[in-house]
Amino acid sequence: MAEIILKSASFDFKVKQYWMVTASLISFLALVTIPLIPLILFIVWLAAERILAAMSAELLPQKLVVKRGVLFKEEKSIPLEKITDVGLSQGPLMRLFGLYRLSFETAGQSGHGALVSLLGVVNASEFREAILEQKDVLANQGKTSQQSTEQSEKELLRALTYSVKNIEQMLLVLLDEKQQK
Repeated sequence: MAEIILKSASFDFKVKQYWMVTASLISFLALVTIPLIPLILFIVWLAAERILAAMSAELLPQKLVVKRGVLFKEEKSIPLEKITDVGLSQGPLMRLFGLYRLSFETAGQSGHGALVSLLGVVNASEFREAILEQKDVLANQGKTSQQSTEQSEKELLRALTYSVKNIEQMLLVLLDEKQQK
């Protein structure tokens, strides 16, 4: 059964440049690897496209599905009702490239930090808002469902009370008839 995709995230290819600059800075800081900077940049340049192509995030009516990985594939489905926070962050280097990191924290999550984090989602704030809106829609549906269940339970209780009163009335009539005999 195919699920309806409400919103699908696309990733900014500036992430590739961000990773290259990050790799350069890390390599530069480790003096031993300075001669390896061209090789490291070439490896990052080659791998970044495949990594980005393997990344996806799709907002479905009930959950968020995040896929990533080239060698080691990873897919996480996060039920929207379990999401407690959707963080939007941007460091100084990320600001230079116009990139944001979306991080998702869930109820019942063990450990610190985000369960899932996505770097370079195009229109990250719009994707974040779509997730939060769908989460609210689900919460409101749950309240409506709960209210209708409570209403059904009240109606059932009224019907049972009415039936018990009728049975009591019949028993009283039978007792009166028995006493008159």
